[in-house]
Amino acid sequence: MGKDTRLSADDWAAEALTVLGEKGLTGVAVEPIAARLGATKGSFYWHFANRNALVEAALARWEQVTEGIVTAMDEEPDPKRRLRRLFRHVVTGATSNGVELALLGTADDPRVAPVLRRVTQRRLRYVADTFAAIGFDERAARQRAVLAYTAYLGHVQLASTAPDELAEPMADPDYLDLVVDGLVHTGLDRLGE
Repeated sequence: MGKDTRLSADDWAAEALTVLGEKGLTGVAVEPIAARLGATKGSFYWHFANRNALVEAALARWEQVTEGIVTAMDEEPDPKRRLRRLFRHVVTGATSNGVELALLGTADDPRVAPVLRRVTQRRLRYVADTFAAIGFDERAARQRAVLAYTAYLGHVQLASTAPDELAEPMADPDYLDLVVDGLVHTGLDRLGE
């Protein structure tokens, strides 16, 4: 069978990533993805040696998504606005994309673990750097980055397991600002002091 000029390896990886978000890692299978793409298995084998190579390409694509978000956020010069923009982007995206939760559920997979670790570290560094740009010292910036990331992961979990619980907060235009303000403003950090 000849080369399928309509589909690239990236097309396959993008569809595999979509399937991963919908069905988990075990759902990434050549024949169903080929059917979704309107392609043949020959097209797949033109680009990939096997399913494992497709999974790795999908994971690499997911890692590139993080870099794309960082690049887009860096367009905002004000670090407070950048943090708000970032949080709004990732939290609203979490409700429509199951990739994060699927990968967390397979974090012990030897293909997933190193990618998940790198992406998590990259995200935490970026958020900590943003808090540092706001004016926090290194320790406080790191603490707030970890807290922001855990808030994000909690949101991802709720979006998957109890989406109705998010309906009212997400309908409030001030909700995400409240979350970010809680991380940025230090005046209320130590209630009772």
